[in-house]
Amino acid sequence: MSNDPLLQSFQLKHLTLRNRIMITSHEPAYPEDGMPKGRYRAYHVERAKAGVALTMTAGSASVARDSPPVFNNILAWKDEVVGWMKQMVDECHDHGAAVMIQLTHLGRRTRWDKGDWLPVLAPSHEREAAHRAFPKRMEDWDIARVIRDFADAAERMKAAGVDGIELEAYGHLLEQFWSPLTNDLDAPYGGGLDNRLRFTFDVLRAIRDRCGPDFIVGLRYTGDQDLKGGMGPDEGLEVSRRLRDSGLVDFLNVVKGHIDTDPGLTDLIPVQGMPSAPHLDFAGEIRAATGFPTFHAARIPDIPTARHAIASGKLDMVGMTRAHLADPHLVRKLREGREDDIRPCVGANYCLDRIYQGGMAFCLHNAASGREETMPHDIPPAPAAKRVTIIGAGPGGMEAARVAAARGHAVTVLEAADQAGGQIRLTAQDARRREMISIIDWRMAQCAAQGVTFRFNTFADPETVLETRPEEVIIATGGLPHTEVLEAGNDLVVSAWDILAGDVKPGASALIYDDAGDHAALQAADLISATGASVEIVTPDRSFSPEVMAMNLVPYMRNLQKRDTTFTVTWRLMSVTREGNRLRAVLGSDYGDFRRERLVDQVVVNHGTRPLDDLYFTLKPLSSNLGEVDYEALSTGGFQGLRPNPEGAFRLFRIGDAVAARNTHAAIYDALRLVKDL
Repeated sequence: MSNDPLLQSFQLKHLTLRNRIMITSHEPAYPEDGMPKGRYRAYHVERAKAGVALTMTAGSASVARDSPPVFNNILAWKDEVVGWMKQMVDECHDHGAAVMIQLTHLGRRTRWDKGDWLPVLAPSHEREAAHRAFPKRMEDWDIARVIRDFADAAERMKAAGVDGIELEAYGHLLEQFWSPLTNDLDAPYGGGLDNRLRFTFDVLRAIRDRCGPDFIVGLRYTGDQDLKGGMGPDEGLEVSRRLRDSGLVDFLNVVKGHIDTDPGLTDLIPVQGMPSAPHLDFAGEIRAATGFPTFHAARIPDIPTARHAIASGKLDMVGMTRAHLADPHLVRKLREGREDDIRPCVGANYCLDRIYQGGMAFCLHNAASGREETMPHDIPPAPAAKRVTIIGAGPGGMEAARVAAARGHAVTVLEAADQAGGQIRLTAQDARRREMISIIDWRMAQCAAQGVTFRFNTFADPETVLETRPEEVIIATGGLPHTEVLEAGNDLVVSAWDILAGDVKPGASALIYDDAGDHAALQAADLISATGASVEIVTPDRSFSPEVMAMNLVPYMRNLQKRDTTFTVTWRLMSVTREGNRLRAVLGSDYGDFRRERLVDQVVVNHGTRPLDDLYFTLKPLSSNLGEVDYEALSTGGFQGLRPNPEGAFRLFRIGDAVAARNTHAAIYDALRLVKDL
């Protein structure tokens, strides 16, 4: 028996949870037609196999037709959901994990032009900034209908065999009734706290009447909206006590904050560069005051933090949700004494940010998460060892080396720099994004354990590659900044990389032309403006930094808005000329023949990268596949079998930015799906 606090069991009513680690409810946006089908099931089953005690599905499942998902959620108001949920629950149970589901009515936190174009509901007409819909103020028949919808959905979930349900309150309809900011109804559902809580307790009673006293029901809610005019900590504590005393709730899942704006959401679910476990002490105060089973999750990214949460008595169950996206085998590795092998969550928040922009949740540096049906988390050994040569030690090259070594191949990595990292190393120079280097450090440790040979300070020409006598060659050389985008004056500009690397010092006034919309421009703006310089970011897009998603944008804006920075959209940099010791930048517009000018000390261009592909094209005619990739096999997880030049001495592939400018996840995914079958 382990003495680790995290590996002790926990008794919740009649349910024994095998350890103290859970995955809190979250929606990875994997449903098909609103149902948790194969991809969704495989995702949760992978984590159940590895030993997590409780996996909570959906974040959140919709209980009503007039609560249309703004991203791809489970539709718990459809009867057909029972069969799909039962398949997932049964398979997770087979591996010893408990399964719950989170149910909600979104209220105003959705849009009227989704689903069936029904009015958005709320206990007031106040619009939520994040989703922009002006709601209908609920009538008595709306209230009665939604209460019934909650009970119907709970009954469906009980029929599916779930171990319990969790109602989502914070930001959603239940809390919209609680908060004075969003409830201006008259009695009996508006006014004092008793009335504002009435709807929630009516919902809970309806669920109990339908599902019985033994069915486990919990609530995820904020104990403090941390919002002027909203529900503060004293009222939140009173709500916590009333939930405990009601006899209707079996556990509390506590958060702190509000999610109606991007900054509020980011404070509640922090990203990299923000403190770990910022609300853990607050959750511990709720547990101490109520003496009730308390769950919590908010940037608890690693085992030591989670262990402290349990050992200190602050929590009964600790949520490690994004950490399980990074490494679904976290619990198994902990149990086996392999903590150092756990793939770290770097807080990049690629997972959540993708959801809020309508995409599926993927981990920035674990390309198998969410792709369990086609991509392996554990790399199987190859039938025979081969010599694999990889050129480039950025994230794609490092993933290729890790996977090839796990297959049992003899791997040599050639890297022109004196250390691994590529663009990641540039990114990690920003103190706020220093965690990104763990993407490289973890892979270096994995490669070292498997005997990968690294040759740094090595410029890989064809002769150097051929000396390794390769049977497989992976080109992961990345790209270089592309700045030659102007009608005149290309020689007068610098790249965002020049600023980030420190090769060029910031000017006293800078114009940053961002036609890529990714992190590099904002990082350069952050670095330059921190010197006291004035900065203007110009983009031809109708919004700035479209590739930097909502929650990652927040820390940048908190820095830039307190400095002398300006954002100018829908203008394109046309030319730069020298004027004395300054630069005159001419802006044009895609919308008409318009011109504006700026006089600045420095012009920075961020226009993506162009592939470093000379080596690839030199080696291409010597390869057996002539560099060709079977896209059908690549897309479906199949084997690369093309050999149009059987006389070639090796197969040749290129990945990541060596193909085209994309992102870290794309490079790592390229590497995994190509190399897993070598």
